Amino acid sequence: MKTTQSGGARTRAVVYLRISQDRAGAHLGVDRQREDCEALAARNGWDVVETYIDNDISAYSGKKRPGYRRMLADLDDGTATIVVAWHTDRLHRSPTELEEYIDLSERRGVNTHTCQAGPIDLSTPSGRMTARILGAVARHESEHKGERVARARRQKAIAGEWTGGIRPFGWGVPTGEKVSRADRKTGEEVQADVLDMNRVVPEEAEALRYWTDQILSGASVRSLVKWCADKGITTTRGNAITHQDLRDMLMRPRNAGIAVYRGEEVGRGKWEPIVDEAKFRAVCAVLKDPARRTTPGSQPKWLGSLLYRCGRGDCQHFVFATQSGGRRFPSYRCQTGHGGGRRAEVVDQYVEDTVVERLSRPDAHDLLEPAPDGVDVAGLQAEGERIRQRMRDLGGLFGSGGLELDAFTEGMETARGQLEGVTLQLVRAATRDPLAGLVGAPDVRAAWKGLGLERQRNVLRALVEVTLRTPRPGRMPDGGYFDYDAVVFDWKRRADR
Repeated sequence: MKTTQSGGARTRAVVYLRISQDRAGAHLGVDRQREDCEALAARNGWDVVETYIDNDISAYSGKKRPGYRRMLADLDDGTATIVVAWHTDRLHRSPTELEEYIDLSERRGVNTHTCQAGPIDLSTPSGRMTARILGAVARHESEHKGERVARARRQKAIAGEWTGGIRPFGWGVPTGEKVSRADRKTGEEVQADVLDMNRVVPEEAEALRYWTDQILSGASVRSLVKWCADKGITTTRGNAITHQDLRDMLMRPRNAGIAVYRGEEVGRGKWEPIVDEAKFRAVCAVLKDPARRTTPGSQPKWLGSLLYRCGRGDCQHFVFATQSGGRRFPSYRCQTGHGGGRRAEVVDQYVEDTVVERLSRPDAHDLLEPAPDGVDVAGLQAEGERIRQRMRDLGGLFGSGGLELDAFTEGMETARGQLEGVTLQLVRAATRDPLAGLVGAPDVRAAWKGLGLERQRNVLRALVEVTLRTPRPGRMPDGGYFDYDAVVFDWKRRADR
């Protein structure tokens, strides 16, 4: 706000306003500060030439305060010689900021007046001491408040309650109540729904379950991101779901009803779990597997690329589809480059026909991997929780000086090894056989087509190894030129096992 100077030479003043939290976006705290500061300036006959506002920004947090920085620059340019604030803690709670402000005040002859603490004469040792004491007190209050807030959040997390933040995908059903808040883009006050964070959003919960089952069936995160885009499913902020978004959502303990505080599991939540804990642990193990490729790159476009083996002579290299050599159609060629290729489309169709036929037989159920015997999922989960608690206890003892580094390291390594074993058992219990969606399907070919290329390749990996031997030259007995006998199937699973 600017006012026009009138009469003779009058003292020029600026007003600085700040409020740490403005949850409703109504600016009420800033407006109250403004009234008091302008009243103080009027009583002293000062002309307020500029007002600087930092709303909903904490001085203690270390975040940039654009209004404050602009005020310092203007004071350095001689805009005013008086700064009016509601209290010294509105100006700064950082010793570094205070010393910068003191230096500027001495250099430019700036005086500071506050509505609550009175004038602060930074030109004298006693005035600077007072400012520093007030600053130390304010910082102590902020630190103490931060500790109380952190302790309250931890207690809420341990109690399984929602601790705030962005609405998690899968939860947050409107209660019918409304609350005022500031629109993130416009800053205008709007009415927002009060959400029950313990209740699931059905369509989002169904998506989370689908993603979990797909990952455990061998699907990639990339394919699920595309699925989300095709279905129009977005994040809770309305943004397109990225590869990292989907990984984060899949690996979020909340999915299994597990409460977390600062990355550490602290107990069970009060909300409805969406996925079984065994499946959640299995998904985390799958996505964290170092052998799993997570970097983007070219994806196979043909069923047998780097899955079929070359059988020319003693060669055991894999083949890949290429369109080199002036060929009209992509053909499979050995990685070593020797020999001619076979048309990829024809080979893949023959492999598909063979696999579909095998999985359509009455004894196809015998090809499924037997369910793990004697896997006590509940017992494994309890054992895993005991191990994690022991790791937390070890960390607490080491942090308090009650445990030496060697003993701490040895204990943690032992616990990690035990936890890895438990996790592997849970993965074994929860991972779905790639053949499960095909065997027993009313239409095996339709089910195969519905898998998508990546899932089809997983079925091949589990079921059969295909070798492309040297084809016979000329026309085959069926009148065609494709040598079906040169495509050899070595079944990894047999019904008579």
